Amino acid sequence: MTAYIEKIADFEGQQVTLRGWLHKRRSSGKIHFLTVRDGTGFIQAVMSKSVVGEEAFHRADHLGQETSLAVKGTVRADKRAPGGYEIDVTHFSVIGESTGYPITSKEHGVDYLLDRRHLWIRAPRQQAILRIRHAVVDAVRDFFNNRNFTLADTPIFTPAACEGTTTLFPVQYFDETTAYLAQSGQLY
Repeated sequence: MTAYIEKIADFEGQQVTLRGWLHKRRSSGKIHFLTVRDGTGFIQAVMSKSVVGEEAFHRADHLGQETSLAVKGTVRADKRAPGGYEIDVTHFSVIGESTGYPITSKEHGVDYLLDRRHLWIRAPRQQAILRIRHAVVDAVRDFFNNRNFTLADTPIFTPAACEGTTTLFPVQYFDETTAYLAQSGQLY
């Protein structure tokens, strides 16, 4: 049974499969503690060498941060674990390896992070900002939908003509550049 971390309490004592990304990994001899996130939360997956076998345990030794994986195991309550639950892993598989993840736990400047925005939005704080933004946009849409408004996607200004455009509508942009009204049939 596939589960999401935010609903993991519903599966206590049951065997589930979680798919997500490796956030952190630490080891204690014959046990690996993998912090996995799936977009709905974080959970600790406990992997014992005696349960998963030597080969799988050794493979987990070399997993990079943000490696995509699937873990299968039994959910159990543990107050010490993030979120109060953890999974005793019986099987795991790597879906996609990640090596050289550029955003580590050390501090990075804003310019560095903006150049890697597609990765930065995986951070908990950035995800919280996106979730708030989503809720605001959703509330605005609900407001207008409940009043029978219709969303219209209007043309935008672009710095160059779209492919296949025959007639251009130029606009002087900040007295230096010409912008064009997008008239591409591909957009509509």
